[in-house]
Amino acid sequence: MAATSFPKSEIKILLLENVHPVANEAFAAEGFHVETVKGALPEAELAERVRDVHVLGIRSKTQITPKVLDEARRLLTVGAFCIGTNQIALAHANKRGVPVFNAPFSNTRSVAELILAEIVMLSRHLGDRSREVHEGKWTKVAVGSHEVRGHTIGIVGYGHIGSQVGVLAEAFGMRVVFYDIVAKLPMGNNRPMTKLEDVLAESDFVTLHVPETPQTKNLIGHAELAHMKKGACLLNASRGTVVDIDALAAAIKSGHIGGAAVDVYPSEPEKNSDGFDSPLRNLPNVILTPHIGGSTEEAQEAIGKEVSTALIKFVNSGATTASVNFPQIELPQSKGAHRILNIHRNVPGVLRDINKIVSDCDANIRAQVLSTDTEIGYLIMDLDSDVSQDVRKAIADLPTNIRTRILF
Repeated sequence: MAATSFPKSEIKILLLENVHPVANEAFAAEGFHVETVKGALPEAELAERVRDVHVLGIRSKTQITPKVLDEARRLLTVGAFCIGTNQIALAHANKRGVPVFNAPFSNTRSVAELILAEIVMLSRHLGDRSREVHEGKWTKVAVGSHEVRGHTIGIVGYGHIGSQVGVLAEAFGMRVVFYDIVAKLPMGNNRPMTKLEDVLAESDFVTLHVPETPQTKNLIGHAELAHMKKGACLLNASRGTVVDIDALAAAIKSGHIGGAAVDVYPSEPEKNSDGFDSPLRNLPNVILTPHIGGSTEEAQEAIGKEVSTALIKFVNSGATTASVNFPQIELPQSKGAHRILNIHRNVPGVLRDINKIVSDCDANIRAQVLSTDTEIGYLIMDLDSDVSQDVRKAIADLPTNIRTRILF
Protein backbone atom coordinates (compact mmCIF):
# COMPACT_ATOMS: atom_id res chain seq x y z
CA MET A 1 0.00 0.00 0.00
CA ALA A 2 1.22 3.49 -0.76
CA ALA A 3 2.27 5.79 2.05
CA THR A 4 -0.57 7.52 3.82
CA SER A 5 -1.04 11.21 3.12
CA PHE A 6 -0.91 11.90 6.84
CA PRO A 7 1.71 10.11 9.00
CA LYS A 8 0.14 7.58 11.36
CA SER A 9 2.31 8.80 14.22
CA GLU A 10 0.59 12.19 13.95
CA ILE A 11 -2.93 10.76 14.13
CA LYS A 12 -4.03 11.68 17.65
CA ILE A 13 -6.45 9.46 19.53
CA LEU A 14 -8.09 10.48 22.82
CA LEU A 15 -9.73 7.75 24.93
CA LEU A 16 -11.92 8.73 27.89
CA GLU A 17 -13.65 6.86 30.72
CA ASN A 18 -11.24 3.95 31.17
CA VAL A 19 -11.74 2.37 27.78
CA HIS A 20 -10.30 -1.14 27.99
CA PRO A 21 -6.50 -1.25 27.44
CA VAL A 22 -6.95 -3.65 24.51
CA ALA A 23 -8.15 -0.67 22.44
CA ASN A 24 -5.09 1.38 23.42
CA GLU A 25 -2.88 -1.54 22.41
CA ALA A 26 -4.61 -1.89 19.04
CA PHE A 27 -4.18 1.81 18.25
CA ALA A 28 -0.57 1.82 19.41
CA ALA A 29 0.16 -1.19 17.19
CA GLU A 30 -1.00 0.89 14.22
CA GLY A 31 1.47 3.61 15.16
CA PHE A 32 -1.16 6.14 16.29
CA HIS A 33 -0.52 8.61 19.11
CA VAL A 34 -2.82 7.67 22.00
CA GLU A 35 -3.80 9.69 25.08
CA THR A 36 -6.11 8.42 27.83
CA VAL A 37 -8.26 10.08 30.49
CA LYS A 38 -9.77 8.07 33.36
CA GLY A 39 -13.15 9.79 33.56
CA ALA A 40 -15.57 11.83 31.48
CA LEU A 41 -14.87 15.50 30.77
CA PRO A 42 -17.36 18.39 31.06
CA GLU A 43 -18.40 20.06 27.82
CA ALA A 44 -16.08 23.08 28.03
CA GLU A 45 -12.99 21.02 28.86
CA LEU A 46 -13.81 18.39 26.25
CA ALA A 47 -14.32 21.06 23.58
CA GLU A 48 -10.85 22.37 24.41
CA ARG A 49 -9.22 18.91 24.35
CA VAL A 50 -10.68 17.73 21.03
CA ARG A 51 -9.48 20.62 18.87
CA ASP A 52 -6.47 18.67 17.60
CA VAL A 53 -7.88 15.14 18.06
CA HIS A 54 -8.54 12.88 15.07
CA VAL A 55 -10.26 9.96 16.83
CA LEU A 56 -12.28 10.26 20.05
CA GLY A 57 -13.21 7.21 22.13
CA ILE A 58 -15.81 7.46 24.91
CA ARG A 59 -18.18 5.34 26.98
CA SER A 60 -21.65 6.20 28.27
CA LYS A 61 -21.08 9.30 30.41
CA THR A 62 -19.26 11.63 28.03
CA GLN A 63 -21.64 13.97 26.22
CA ILE A 64 -20.62 14.72 22.63
CA THR A 65 -22.66 17.87 22.04
CA PRO A 66 -22.88 20.03 18.90
CA LYS A 67 -20.53 22.52 20.60
CA VAL A 68 -17.91 19.81 21.10
CA LEU A 69 -18.24 18.66 17.49
CA ASP A 70 -17.97 22.23 16.18
CA GLU A 71 -14.70 22.72 18.05
CA ALA A 72 -13.29 19.40 16.81
CA ARG A 73 -12.09 20.65 13.45
CA ARG A 74 -9.77 17.70 12.84
CA LEU A 75 -12.07 14.99 14.18
CA LEU A 76 -12.42 12.10 11.75
CA THR A 77 -14.53 9.69 13.79
CA VAL A 78 -15.99 8.89 17.22
CA GLY A 79 -16.05 5.49 18.89
CA ALA A 80 -18.66 4.75 21.58
CA PHE A 81 -17.18 1.87 23.59
CA CYS A 82 -20.67 0.78 24.69
CA ILE A 83 -24.01 -0.07 23.12
CA GLY A 84 -25.86 3.22 23.50
CA THR A 85 -25.13 6.32 21.43
CA ASN A 86 -27.77 8.68 22.87
CA GLN A 87 -24.92 10.63 24.56
CA ILE A 88 -23.70 11.71 21.10
CA ALA A 89 -25.31 14.34 18.86
CA LEU A 90 -25.49 11.88 15.97
CA ALA A 91 -27.28 14.12 13.47
CA HIS A 92 -24.81 16.95 14.03
CA ALA A 93 -21.89 14.54 13.69
CA ASN A 94 -23.38 13.36 10.40
CA LYS A 95 -23.60 16.90 9.05
CA ARG A 96 -20.01 17.57 10.06
CA GLY A 97 -18.84 14.41 8.30
CA VAL A 98 -17.98 12.43 11.45
CA PRO A 99 -19.04 8.75 11.47
CA VAL A 100 -19.80 7.19 14.85
CA PHE A 101 -19.19 3.54 15.70
CA ASN A 102 -20.42 1.57 18.72
CA ALA A 103 -20.44 -2.01 20.07
CA PRO A 104 -23.92 -3.48 19.57
CA PHE A 105 -22.91 -7.10 20.21
CA SER A 106 -20.05 -7.36 22.68
CA ASN A 107 -21.83 -7.14 26.04
CA THR A 108 -24.91 -9.14 25.02
CA ARG A 109 -24.04 -12.20 27.06
CA SER A 110 -23.06 -10.21 30.16
CA VAL A 111 -26.39 -8.38 30.30
CA ALA A 112 -28.38 -11.54 29.55
CA GLU A 113 -26.65 -13.46 32.34
CA LEU A 114 -27.35 -10.64 34.82
CA ILE A 115 -31.04 -10.72 33.95
CA LEU A 116 -31.30 -14.47 34.51
CA ALA A 117 -29.44 -14.19 37.81
CA GLU A 118 -31.77 -11.43 38.96
CA ILE A 119 -34.86 -13.44 38.01
CA VAL A 120 -33.70 -16.22 40.31
CA MET A 121 -32.89 -13.70 43.04
CA LEU A 122 -36.32 -12.07 42.77
CA SER A 123 -38.17 -15.39 42.78
CA ARG A 124 -36.36 -16.38 46.00
CA HIS A 125 -36.19 -12.88 47.59
CA LEU A 126 -32.44 -13.39 47.88
CA GLY A 127 -31.65 -9.68 48.11
CA ASP A 128 -33.75 -9.36 51.26
CA ARG A 129 -32.50 -12.62 52.78
CA SER A 130 -28.86 -11.68 52.17
CA ARG A 131 -29.29 -8.23 53.70
CA GLU A 132 -31.03 -9.69 56.73
CA VAL A 133 -28.22 -12.14 57.42
CA HIS A 134 -25.68 -9.35 57.11
CA GLU A 135 -27.72 -7.49 59.73
CA GLY A 136 -27.63 -10.49 62.04
CA LYS A 137 -31.21 -11.63 61.34
CA TRP A 138 -32.19 -15.22 60.52
CA THR A 139 -35.34 -15.50 58.38
CA LYS A 140 -35.54 -19.04 57.04
CA VAL A 141 -38.85 -19.20 55.14
CA ALA A 142 -40.19 -20.87 52.02
CA VAL A 143 -43.38 -18.82 51.70
CA GLY A 144 -43.23 -16.66 48.58
CA SER A 145 -40.10 -18.39 47.21
CA HIS A 146 -40.42 -20.23 43.93
CA GLU A 147 -38.44 -22.02 41.26
CA VAL A 148 -38.35 -20.14 37.97
CA ARG A 149 -38.96 -23.32 35.99
CA GLY A 150 -42.43 -23.30 34.48
CA HIS A 151 -42.92 -19.57 34.95
CA THR A 152 -43.31 -17.09 32.10
CA ILE A 153 -40.82 -14.38 31.20
CA GLY A 154 -41.96 -11.56 28.96
CA ILE A 155 -39.24 -9.82 26.95
CA VAL A 156 -39.95 -6.31 25.68
CA GLY A 157 -37.48 -5.59 22.89
CA TYR A 158 -36.26 -8.73 21.14
CA GLY A 159 -32.92 -7.56 19.79
CA HIS A 160 -29.39 -8.84 20.47
CA ILE A 161 -29.83 -8.91 24.24
CA GLY A 162 -33.53 -9.71 24.41
CA SER A 163 -33.22 -12.77 22.18
CA GLN A 164 -30.21 -14.02 24.18
CA VAL A 165 -32.25 -13.66 27.38
CA GLY A 166 -34.91 -15.78 25.73
CA VAL A 167 -32.44 -18.54 24.89
CA LEU A 168 -31.07 -18.66 28.45
CA ALA A 169 -34.52 -18.45 30.04
CA GLU A 170 -35.76 -21.37 27.96
CA ALA A 171 -32.76 -23.40 29.12
CA PHE A 172 -33.95 -22.66 32.67
CA GLY A 173 -37.29 -24.25 31.79
CA MET A 174 -39.18 -20.98 31.52
CA ARG A 175 -41.90 -20.12 29.03
CA VAL A 176 -40.79 -17.19 26.88
CA VAL A 177 -43.01 -14.60 25.21
CA PHE A 178 -41.82 -11.37 23.65
CA TYR A 179 -42.94 -8.13 22.05
CA ASP A 180 -41.09 -5.96 19.56
CA ILE A 181 -42.27 -3.20 17.24
CA VAL A 182 -40.47 -4.99 14.38
CA ALA A 183 -41.14 -8.58 13.37
CA LYS A 184 -38.33 -10.77 14.74
CA LEU A 185 -37.45 -14.41 14.16
CA PRO A 186 -38.11 -16.29 17.43
CA MET A 187 -35.26 -18.29 18.96
CA GLY A 188 -36.13 -21.82 20.07
CA ASN A 189 -39.66 -21.96 21.44
CA ASN A 190 -39.82 -18.24 22.22
CA ARG A 191 -43.27 -16.94 21.23
CA PRO A 192 -43.96 -13.47 19.78
CA MET A 193 -47.02 -11.50 20.86
CA THR A 194 -48.59 -8.67 18.91
CA LYS A 195 -49.36 -6.36 21.83
CA LEU A 196 -47.30 -5.11 24.75
CA GLU A 197 -50.36 -5.44 26.99
CA ASP A 198 -50.57 -9.16 26.26
CA VAL A 199 -46.95 -9.70 27.31
CA LEU A 200 -47.50 -7.71 30.51
CA ALA A 201 -50.65 -9.64 31.40
CA GLU A 202 -49.19 -13.10 30.79
CA SER A 203 -45.72 -12.77 32.33
CA ASP A 204 -44.44 -13.53 35.82
CA PHE A 205 -41.27 -11.58 35.00
CA VAL A 206 -41.08 -8.69 32.50
CA THR A 207 -37.64 -7.62 31.31
CA LEU A 208 -37.01 -4.53 29.17
CA HIS A 209 -34.44 -4.35 26.37
CA VAL A 210 -35.33 -1.32 24.29
CA PRO A 211 -33.37 1.76 23.14
CA GLU A 212 -33.94 5.27 24.41
CA THR A 213 -36.29 6.98 21.97
CA PRO A 214 -39.27 9.34 22.29
CA GLN A 215 -41.48 6.27 21.86
CA THR A 216 -39.90 4.40 24.78
CA LYS A 217 -39.90 7.27 27.28
CA ASN A 218 -41.99 6.09 30.26
CA LEU A 219 -42.94 3.00 28.28
CA ILE A 220 -43.79 1.40 31.62
CA GLY A 221 -45.92 3.69 33.78
CA HIS A 222 -48.93 3.41 36.09
CA ALA A 223 -51.22 1.92 33.42
CA GLU A 224 -48.72 -0.68 32.24
CA LEU A 225 -47.81 -1.73 35.77
CA ALA A 226 -51.47 -2.15 36.59
CA HIS A 227 -51.77 -4.42 33.56
CA MET A 228 -49.11 -6.78 34.92
CA LYS A 229 -49.99 -9.85 36.98
CA LYS A 230 -50.32 -9.26 40.71
CA GLY A 231 -46.99 -10.29 42.23
CA ALA A 232 -45.08 -10.16 38.93
CA CYS A 233 -41.59 -8.65 38.81
CA LEU A 234 -40.14 -6.00 36.52
CA LEU A 235 -36.51 -5.87 35.35
CA ASN A 236 -34.89 -2.96 33.51
CA ALA A 237 -31.32 -3.01 32.22
CA SER A 238 -32.02 -0.97 29.09
CA ARG A 239 -32.37 2.79 29.59
CA GLY A 240 -33.34 4.76 32.67
CA THR A 241 -36.06 6.78 30.93
CA VAL A 242 -38.04 3.68 29.94
CA VAL A 243 -39.67 3.21 33.38
CA ASP A 244 -41.59 5.73 35.46
CA ILE A 245 -39.66 5.16 38.69
CA ASP A 246 -42.26 6.82 40.93
CA ALA A 247 -44.99 4.65 39.44
CA LEU A 248 -42.89 1.52 39.97
CA ALA A 249 -42.18 2.44 43.59
CA ALA A 250 -45.90 3.00 44.21
CA ALA A 251 -46.79 -0.34 42.62
CA ILE A 252 -44.26 -2.16 44.82
CA LYS A 253 -45.47 -0.41 47.97
CA SER A 254 -49.07 -1.35 47.16
CA GLY A 255 -48.09 -5.00 46.73
CA HIS A 256 -49.26 -5.24 43.13
CA ILE A 257 -45.70 -5.62 41.82
CA GLY A 258 -43.81 -8.34 43.68
CA GLY A 259 -40.30 -7.07 43.06
CA ALA A 260 -37.96 -5.30 40.66
CA ALA A 261 -34.38 -5.32 39.43
CA VAL A 262 -33.19 -1.97 38.10
CA ASP A 263 -29.76 -1.24 36.65
CA VAL A 264 -30.43 2.08 34.89
CA TYR A 265 -32.03 5.31 36.11
CA PRO A 266 -33.37 8.59 34.70
CA SER A 267 -30.55 10.42 36.49
CA GLU A 268 -27.26 8.73 37.36
CA PRO A 269 -24.19 9.98 39.29
CA GLU A 270 -21.33 11.18 37.12
CA LYS A 271 -18.67 9.63 39.38
CA ASN A 272 -18.47 6.68 41.75
CA SER A 273 -17.85 9.09 44.61
CA ASP A 274 -21.15 10.90 44.05
CA GLY A 275 -24.19 9.98 46.12
CA PHE A 276 -27.25 8.20 44.75
CA ASP A 277 -30.90 8.42 45.71
CA SER A 278 -34.03 6.85 44.28
CA PRO A 279 -37.64 6.19 45.36
CA LEU A 280 -36.79 2.50 44.95
CA ARG A 281 -34.20 2.43 47.72
CA ASN A 282 -34.98 0.17 50.69
CA LEU A 283 -38.13 -1.30 49.15
CA PRO A 284 -38.74 -5.05 49.65
CA ASN A 285 -37.47 -7.47 47.01
CA VAL A 286 -35.88 -4.70 44.94
CA ILE A 287 -32.41 -5.19 43.47
CA LEU A 288 -30.64 -1.95 42.58
CA THR A 289 -27.35 -2.05 40.68
CA PRO A 290 -25.19 0.85 39.42
CA HIS A 291 -25.50 0.47 35.61
CA ILE A 292 -23.29 -2.63 35.48
CA GLY A 293 -25.24 -4.76 33.02
CA GLY A 294 -22.32 -4.88 30.60
CA SER A 295 -19.60 -4.37 33.19
CA THR A 296 -17.73 -7.64 33.03
CA GLU A 297 -14.09 -7.97 32.11
CA GLU A 298 -15.05 -10.18 29.17
CA ALA A 299 -17.56 -7.65 27.82
CA GLN A 300 -15.28 -4.65 28.23
CA GLU A 301 -12.43 -6.42 26.45
CA ALA A 302 -14.74 -7.50 23.64
CA ILE A 303 -16.09 -3.95 23.33
CA GLY A 304 -12.53 -2.60 23.21
CA LYS A 305 -11.71 -4.96 20.36
CA GLU A 306 -14.95 -4.41 18.44
CA VAL A 307 -14.90 -0.61 18.45
CA SER A 308 -11.15 -0.18 17.97
CA THR A 309 -11.30 -2.55 14.99
CA ALA A 310 -14.05 -0.47 13.37
CA LEU A 311 -12.19 2.80 14.02
CA ILE A 312 -8.89 1.48 12.67
CA LYS A 313 -10.64 0.15 9.59
CA PHE A 314 -12.17 3.55 8.95
CA VAL A 315 -8.92 5.43 9.47
CA ASN A 316 -6.97 3.01 7.26
CA SER A 317 -9.47 2.41 4.45
CA GLY A 318 -12.44 4.76 4.86
CA ALA A 319 -14.86 1.87 5.54
CA THR A 320 -17.99 2.95 7.41
CA THR A 321 -19.59 -0.48 7.74
CA ALA A 322 -21.54 -0.63 11.05
CA SER A 323 -21.51 3.15 11.58
CA VAL A 324 -24.68 4.27 13.39
CA ASN A 325 -25.03 7.68 11.72
CA PHE A 326 -23.37 7.44 8.31
CA PRO A 327 -23.88 5.89 4.87
CA GLN A 328 -22.29 2.44 5.10
CA ILE A 329 -19.79 1.63 2.38
CA GLU A 330 -16.53 -0.26 1.98
CA LEU A 331 -14.27 -0.55 -1.05
CA PRO A 332 -11.43 -3.07 -1.54
CA GLN A 333 -8.09 -1.37 -2.08
CA SER A 334 -6.79 -0.97 -5.63
CA LYS A 335 -3.07 -1.66 -5.89
CA GLY A 336 -1.02 1.36 -6.90
CA ALA A 337 -3.94 3.81 -6.69
CA HIS A 338 -4.60 6.77 -4.43
CA ARG A 339 -7.83 6.82 -2.45
CA ILE A 340 -9.91 9.96 -2.06
CA LEU A 341 -12.63 10.19 0.57
CA ASN A 342 -15.31 12.83 0.03
CA ILE A 343 -18.21 13.79 2.26
CA HIS A 344 -20.64 16.25 0.73
CA ARG A 345 -24.11 17.67 1.14
CA ASN A 346 -26.65 15.40 -0.50
CA VAL A 347 -27.95 17.56 -3.34
CA PRO A 348 -28.44 16.65 -7.02
CA GLY A 349 -25.43 16.80 -9.33
CA VAL A 350 -22.55 16.25 -6.92
CA LEU A 351 -21.32 13.01 -8.49
CA ARG A 352 -21.60 14.62 -11.93
CA ASP A 353 -19.42 17.52 -10.77
CA ILE A 354 -16.85 15.19 -9.20
CA ASN A 355 -16.63 12.96 -12.26
CA LYS A 356 -16.19 16.06 -14.45
CA ILE A 357 -13.24 17.10 -12.28
CA VAL A 358 -11.71 13.66 -12.70
CA SER A 359 -12.27 13.81 -16.47
CA ASP A 360 -10.79 17.30 -16.79
CA CYS A 361 -7.69 16.09 -14.96
CA ASP A 362 -7.38 13.11 -17.35
CA ALA A 363 -7.48 10.82 -14.34
CA ASN A 364 -8.42 7.17 -14.49
CA ILE A 365 -10.89 5.96 -11.85
CA ARG A 366 -9.91 2.48 -10.69
CA ALA A 367 -12.95 2.04 -8.44
CA GLN A 368 -15.70 4.20 -7.01
CA VAL A 369 -18.58 3.75 -4.57
CA LEU A 370 -21.10 6.29 -3.30
CA SER A 371 -23.86 6.05 -0.71
CA THR A 372 -26.16 8.76 0.61
CA ASP A 373 -28.64 9.48 3.37
CA THR A 374 -31.04 12.41 3.67
CA GLU A 375 -28.28 14.86 4.62
CA ILE A 376 -24.95 13.75 3.18
CA GLY A 377 -23.26 11.65 0.54
CA TYR A 378 -20.11 9.64 1.17
CA LEU A 379 -17.82 8.77 -1.74
CA ILE A 380 -14.76 6.52 -1.83
CA MET A 381 -12.79 6.78 -5.06
CA ASP A 382 -9.54 5.10 -6.12
CA LEU A 383 -7.70 6.75 -9.01
CA ASP A 384 -4.27 7.08 -10.58
CA SER A 385 -1.81 8.64 -8.18
CA ASP A 386 -0.21 11.21 -10.50
CA VAL A 387 -3.21 13.56 -10.43
CA SER A 388 -4.79 12.72 -7.08
CA GLN A 389 -3.73 15.96 -5.37
CA ASP A 390 -5.24 18.08 -8.15
CA VAL A 391 -8.46 16.09 -8.00
CA ARG A 392 -8.64 16.36 -4.22
CA LYS A 393 -8.17 20.13 -4.28
CA ALA A 394 -10.80 20.65 -6.98
CA ILE A 395 -13.34 18.46 -5.17
CA ALA A 396 -12.65 20.25 -1.87
CA ASP A 397 -13.39 23.56 -3.60
CA LEU A 398 -16.91 22.47 -4.59
CA PRO A 399 -19.64 24.39 -2.69
CA THR A 400 -21.22 21.08 -1.67
CA ASN A 401 -18.02 19.83 0.01
CA ILE A 402 -17.99 18.99 3.73
CA ARG A 403 -14.68 17.16 3.91
CA THR A 404 -12.28 15.73 1.34
CA ARG A 405 -8.97 14.01 2.01
CA ILE A 406 -6.51 11.70 0.35
CA LEU A 407 -6.27 8.58 2.44
CA PHE A 408 -3.30 6.98 0.67
